[in-house]
Amino acid sequence: MTSEAGSNIRKVGIVGGGVIGAGWAARFVLNGIDVSIYDPDPEIERKTAAVIANARRALSRLFGNALPAEGSITFAANLQDAVRDADFIQESLPEREDLKIRLLAEMDAAMPAHAVIGSSTSGLLPTKLQSGMARPDRLVVGHPFNPVYLLPLVEICGGDQTSQETKDIAAAVYTQIGMKVLHVRKEIDGFIADRLLEAVWREALWLINDGIATASEIDDAVRFGAGMRWSFMGTFLVYRLAGGEEGMRHFLHQFGPSMEWPWTKLIGPKLTDELIETIARQSDEQAGGIDLRTYEKLRDDCLVDLTHALERNDFASGQIARAHRARLTDAGKSAAPAIGSIRDDGRMLTIATPVQPEWIDYNEHLTEYCYLKLFGDATDVVLGAIGAGADYVAAGHSWYTVETHIRHLGQARLGDSVEVRTRVVAADAKRLHVFHEMVRGPEAVVIATAEHMLVHVNAAAEKSVPAPDAMQQAAQALVTAQASLAPPEGMGRQIRMPG
Repeated sequence: MTSEAGSNIRKVGIVGGGVIGAGWAARFVLNGIDVSIYDPDPEIERKTAAVIANARRALSRLFGNALPAEGSITFAANLQDAVRDADFIQESLPEREDLKIRLLAEMDAAMPAHAVIGSSTSGLLPTKLQSGMARPDRLVVGHPFNPVYLLPLVEICGGDQTSQETKDIAAAVYTQIGMKVLHVRKEIDGFIADRLLEAVWREALWLINDGIATASEIDDAVRFGAGMRWSFMGTFLVYRLAGGEEGMRHFLHQFGPSMEWPWTKLIGPKLTDELIETIARQSDEQAGGIDLRTYEKLRDDCLVDLTHALERNDFASGQIARAHRARLTDAGKSAAPAIGSIRDDGRMLTIATPVQPEWIDYNEHLTEYCYLKLFGDATDVVLGAIGAGADYVAAGHSWYTVETHIRHLGQARLGDSVEVRTRVVAADAKRLHVFHEMVRGPEAVVIATAEHMLVHVNAAAEKSVPAPDAMQQAAQALVTAQASLAPPEGMGRQIRMPG
């Protein structure tokens, strides 16, 4: 299987169905890929179903109807059945080197010749893990972060015998399901992200061990401070900004001496029974009796909302989500008529778009101002068709909307496909009467209509003037072409209280 084929896998085998394995299953299934999972836990089906339900809720909020039809999930009776016809295998076994080496060799023996194995290990070296395999070149580390179905980062690290093709295939697979691939240049225990996390974790243990701060206070120090910046700028870019106009060099000269002071204790304290009990008690107090699933949903909602905010800025993980949304939308597109073309029913197609995250309100519907925006954009398509595009406006003339009436008849949610279909009802030397219908999805459910009256103006003088003859003729041609259509339902409506 080439790296190009790797981006079009049909089935994934997952070995190990704990928190990470179930998270992988959810990400693959909800991106339209079939999964076969093996775990000897008798509760594996119930636990996996709970994780997938949470993931479905979160990813539906994140990507809406841009998500493809779900893949299937089956529960294999043994390891061999899980990987036998898989194009890609994700191993998520417990972090025991001896167990992974033995079972990876078994997967290698049972999987198809073209398959690749990605190991979810958070720190074991791939050179050791592939040591029992007959085809060690087919193993690569693919280390994710919890929750796997929402956090995009995956670290890829090859061992001494991992082929470049295997790394490329793994990268293509992970990219296909909306992840950000971070290539680890050299094998190192803990890779990149976990080494950074471990440094913070070790210092946090000292702060608790020495009675300086509680678990809750340490989390507050992160989530109300640096953690907010880390989510979109990391460490080095944050410090670069702290250096002002002179950047990182100035920052290091200014703060470098203090960084050499022995503030931290990077070798962790001994994890005694007493320290374990202290941390566990403080963690229970911090949780405040709220159960696991409730916290998982809260975590997922916060991650989705943060991703939407970053997506609106096309930055950090929001940039990854935006790119994946575009990939999902392109994959789901069928051949569609071009914007500005005349449909079989005689109306002009003026808008065709999925609903974007920045258009969603607190009810998770298309927000009110976006109806006006989309209808306004649709009117611009009509104006372009009669010769009143951007160049015409720049030359000093335009059409001004002088009256608008919008009816809200239904709802559109994130990812729903919407179209605006437009009719030019009437036109004369100075006026243009336009009627739009907005429809949702393949069923073309009408969710809104807009009626506009526009007047042709000399923009500099701010007064109405006749449109050029060629423009009048183009507008009248649209009216004539649509004259046989029945009057639009709702045209001429007005708002009035019942008598």
